[in-house]
Amino acid sequence: MTLLTQDSHPAKTDYDAVVVGAGFGGLYMLHKLRNELGMNVRVFDKAGDVGGTWYWNRYPGALSDTESFVYCYSFDKALLQEWDWDTRYVTQPQILSYLNHVADRLDLRCDIEFNTGVTGARFDEKRNLWEIQTDTDKTVTARYLITALGLLSATNVPNIKGIESFQGKQYHTGAWPEGVDFKGKRVGVIGTGSTGLQVITAIAPQASHLTVFQRSPQYSVPVGNGPVSPDYVTSVKQNYDQIWKDVRSSVVAFGFKESSVPAMSVSEEERRAVYQKAWERGGGFRFMFETFCDIATDEVANETAAAFIRGKIAEIVKDPETARKLTPTDLYAKRPLCDSGYYAIYNRDNVALVDVKATPITEITPKGIKTSDGVEHELDVLIFATGFDAVDGNYTRIDLRGRNGKTIKDKWKGGPTSYLGVASADYPNLFMILGPNGPFTNLPPSIETQVEWISDLIKHMNDTGRQVVEASHEGEDGWTATCNEIAGYTLFPKADSWIFGANIPGKAKTVMFYLAGLGAYTQKLNEVTSTGYPGFEIR
Repeated sequence: MTLLTQDSHPAKTDYDAVVVGAGFGGLYMLHKLRNELGMNVRVFDKAGDVGGTWYWNRYPGALSDTESFVYCYSFDKALLQEWDWDTRYVTQPQILSYLNHVADRLDLRCDIEFNTGVTGARFDEKRNLWEIQTDTDKTVTARYLITALGLLSATNVPNIKGIESFQGKQYHTGAWPEGVDFKGKRVGVIGTGSTGLQVITAIAPQASHLTVFQRSPQYSVPVGNGPVSPDYVTSVKQNYDQIWKDVRSSVVAFGFKESSVPAMSVSEEERRAVYQKAWERGGGFRFMFETFCDIATDEVANETAAAFIRGKIAEIVKDPETARKLTPTDLYAKRPLCDSGYYAIYNRDNVALVDVKATPITEITPKGIKTSDGVEHELDVLIFATGFDAVDGNYTRIDLRGRNGKTIKDKWKGGPTSYLGVASADYPNLFMILGPNGPFTNLPPSIETQVEWISDLIKHMNDTGRQVVEASHEGEDGWTATCNEIAGYTLFPKADSWIFGANIPGKAKTVMFYLAGLGAYTQKLNEVTSTGYPGFEIR
């Protein structure tokens, strides 16, 4: 930590802190700063209520791929004991209900302005405060600005010729309206990522015809969702102290013990048995990280997992040509996917698959989608399951200006960077929840870890009478190098994926996550705290 003195007295502000976003991160940040530190805090969210990502993503089939018992907060032990669940995974309505319950339980709504988006924020270097502008023509000032924007909330709609001419209904899965009915409709879905798999599987039985426009074939395993017994829920609640201790010290924080066994250290027969058991149990992260320890780091091990999934596709899909189109040939090194019967839906008579790498989309017409083979696929409904401008997309869509008026968009034009995933050089008193190069994990435990660390640093600032805290360039450069080095030990950079920005045309492909896991990340945060905040300049 570098201590710099300054003679000026703190300028008066409207709020001690402004938080942007009312999802998992924003709600907990408000609770920590207001309820525990006694600060005057305002939260802004463009949505009509709490929920963040889960407010907007209401598409059919929306489901967390993290098991219910760890897709929640852990900070409130009474809440852990009171809140019940009856399925292995939680659906979007269940998650939204949970976050509404938390907001009511902690009396958070009174300090949240809904239907209010933040359009810009500027750091005033003379007064050491942030000026925040909203789309309701309001400007407020705050000592601290905390962004809880979410990783996956800046929707990505592809720029396709004729998109405005389509005469049917168009929807993006990340901005889903109420009351969409597919009965008797010809539906087209562009995109086969995690969201695409969910919405395609859910819509197929409803639509009169479904055409899937596949950009990339995917490795996916069953999700394994289903009911859980009250006895199971009780046993989890009795063991929550140990569960959360294990989660916080693990790599992906999904509530299971990651494997320490290399894939090639066992026979082929044993390996297949392990994969088969994982397939039957379900879970994408379980399949990649609970089976063997080196699937994400060793190409030979990776191929054994990939080959197993390819074999399952051949078994499930009856039409050989459709199976061929659905079968990936690249590394199994994207965010691991799971589904509720995705491959099997292509055995339905009302489902067709179009490989848009073989026959690219040339334009959207008033009647549907035309591909390069001259076929016009007539549609009544067009769904974009084309994902998000992940990690930094929500930041670059805000006019966010730090020292010397520099915008975050300009700073990150070569790829987003941070110090520890929570701070950015030249942006004083700005903290990011799930900022670039934060941990690649089940998100609620990482969110809690960051919120608690940020809150502790702000408390340190308040207790010591300091006004300004800012990441140093050296700290940020060092953290970026660390994240790049760790990513290089894995296979993830070798696959085109949104986790490196590859889904956005023209976006720089860059490392955007700390891939060493939550346990190692937490150790680093604790080390920074205990050694006096190296990598920060505090005035």
